[in-house]
Amino acid sequence: MSRGVLALALGCAMVVRTAGGAEIPEAELARPPTAERVAALLQEASVTGWVDIARQLEGVAPRLYEKNGPAALAWFYLHRWARLFTTTENEIVPLWIDAVNRAKAGHANMRRSYPASDKTLAQDWPRDLQAYVLGSIGFSDQFFSLIQPLDYPPGVFAVLRGLWTADPKRFKECPALALAIAVVYDVPPPPGWPHGQVGPEALSRQLPDPAVVMAFFANADMAGAALHRLRRLPAFELKFVVDLCAPPAELTWAQQTIQTPLASFAKVYDLIRYRRDRAEIGQFMWPLPKYELPLILQQGGICVDQAYFASTVGKARGVPTLLFRGAGLDGRHAWFGFLDANGRWQLDAGRYAEQKYVAGVTFDPQTWTDINDHELKFMTEGFRKLPTYKTSRLHQFFAEEYARLGDLRAAAGAARSAVNAEPRNQAAWEVLIGLRQRLAAEPKEIEGLYQDAARAFARYPDVESGFKDRLIKSLRARGQTSLADAAERETVRKYTQTERSDLGVQQAQEILQRSLQHDDLPGRVKTFYGVLNSFGRGAGVEFFDKIVQPFVDHLLAGGETREALQAVNRARQTLRVEPGRQLEAEFNALLEKVQKAQR
Repeated sequence: MSRGVLALALGCAMVVRTAGGAEIPEAELARPPTAERVAALLQEASVTGWVDIARQLEGVAPRLYEKNGPAALAWFYLHRWARLFTTTENEIVPLWIDAVNRAKAGHANMRRSYPASDKTLAQDWPRDLQAYVLGSIGFSDQFFSLIQPLDYPPGVFAVLRGLWTADPKRFKECPALALAIAVVYDVPPPPGWPHGQVGPEALSRQLPDPAVVMAFFANADMAGAALHRLRRLPAFELKFVVDLCAPPAELTWAQQTIQTPLASFAKVYDLIRYRRDRAEIGQFMWPLPKYELPLILQQGGICVDQAYFASTVGKARGVPTLLFRGAGLDGRHAWFGFLDANGRWQLDAGRYAEQKYVAGVTFDPQTWTDINDHELKFMTEGFRKLPTYKTSRLHQFFAEEYARLGDLRAAAGAARSAVNAEPRNQAAWEVLIGLRQRLAAEPKEIEGLYQDAARAFARYPDVESGFKDRLIKSLRARGQTSLADAAERETVRKYTQTERSDLGVQQAQEILQRSLQHDDLPGRVKTFYGVLNSFGRGAGVEFFDKIVQPFVDHLLAGGETREALQAVNRARQTLRVEPGRQLEAEFNALLEKVQKAQR
C-alpha cells in the first residue's frame, strides 16, 4: 500500500466491510473495538475463518494513524491478533529456528527438532480466550511489547491456552503473570541454569507445571504472602519471579521460614554461612546429593550458593530476582539482585565493591541468553513509562507495519518520528537503520545514524558501544582503516578509564582477534603487547580471561612455547596480581601449562 493510496482513502468516509459483508462505520473506528464488534468478528471467523477478516482489517490502523486517530493502536492490535490467528506453524517455526540459530541461543536441553504443521497458532484456543485477547488493550500492549523473535510461538500459545483452560477467572485477574509464565515456559532452560556449580543429580533443571506456578503466585498474592503486589507488576518484571528451579514445597518452606522484609532483603544473602573451607580447597561444586533450600541454610555454602538461596527465596516471596556471576580484579564471584519496594532494581546484593565487578551476567529467562546488570538497568529505566516513549512506540509499530505493507518510505518516516519522540527507544533506531539500508542509503548516511544513535545512548554504555562497534566495522568495510582504528582506540580508552572497563576489554579482544586472523606471528605478538600495555595495567580476571589466556593458548597451539612464556611473564607484571588471590592461582596454572609444553 503506497502513501498516495492512503492519502486518497483519507479523503473519503472510512467504512470497512468485513468478509461477511458487515460494515464498520467511520464513527466506530474513532474508538477502540467494542465487545460487540469483537463478538461479531468471532462469529464471522467461525464461518469464514480469520484470513479474510485479517485482509479486510489490514489498512484500517494505518489510515487511523495517518489521521492521528486516538484508536489507531487498538485497531492495530486487533489486526495483529487476526493475523496471528491465521499464522500456521509451518510459517512461523522456521522463522523462530532461524532467529535462535542467528542468536546462538540453542542449548542441549532443547529438542533436536521442532516439527511444524498447517495448524494455526490459536487453533486450539477456546473462543472466550480469543475474545479476551482481542478485547483487552492492556493484555495486547504487554504481549506485543514483550514478545521477541526468540520466543517459541507454538509454546507460548500452548501455555496461554493451558493457563486459561485451568482457570479463566485467575487468568483475567493476573494476565501479566500468565504472559510471563508463557514466555518463560515455552522452551526448557539450559543445563547451566541457574548456575553451573551443582550437578544434575542434585538439582533438576526442569520448570514446574505452568498451571501450578500460576496458582501458587496468584494465591500468594491474594493471601498477602508476596512482598510485591504481583497483580500490579508488568510481565517483564514477573518473568524474573516465575523462572523457578525449586519445587512448590521448597517455595512454601521459604515463605514460612524466611521472614526478611523487602526493605532489607539484601541480608538474605548473608543468611547462608560462607564455607571458607570449601573455597580454600577449591571445592566449587556442591558436594551433597541434594540441592535444596533448607539444606543450603543448614550446611552453608560458597558465594554461588548464597546467591541461589537469596534469589530463590525472593521468587518464593513474590520478589523479582536475578542470580549474577562476574569477574572482579582478582577472582570470580556470584551475587544477586532484586526489585525493591520502590520499583527499583537493587543489583549489588552480596557484591564486593572493592573488587570492581564491573558487569554481572545473568540469564534472561525469556530467551535463556545472557544479559548483564547494566543492560537490565537500561531495560527498566523510568523513561519507558513516559508519554513520549509511548508515542515513540506507536510510531515504531506503524513503521514496522508500513514496512510489512511494502511502503518503505512511509515506514522510514514513521521510524524517524519514533526516534525524534524518544531518542532512547533502541528498537526504533534499529528499525530506522534497517529501513534506510533497505532503501539503499549511502554508507556515510548509515554511519551518521550509528553516530546519532550512539550519542542518544551516551548514558548507557552497553547500547552506545554496540552502535560504535557497528560504525567502526562500517568504516573498515569501506576501506577507512585509519578512521576505524582511531575510533576503536578511542572507544577502548574511554571505557577502560571508567567503571565499564569490561567494554574496553571487549573492544580490545576484538582488536586482538582481528590480528590473530590476519597478521603473521610478529604482528600478532606486537598487537598483544600493544593491547597489554595500553589497556592491561592494573586489570584483573576479565582481562586475563579474554586477552591473556586466549593469546597464550593460541601460541601454544602453534608450538610457540618461548613466546608463550614471555607473554605470561609480561602479563603477570602488568595486571594486578596479588598474593594468595584467585588471579595468582590462574597465572600459576597457565605458567605450569606453558612449562609442561616446553618439556
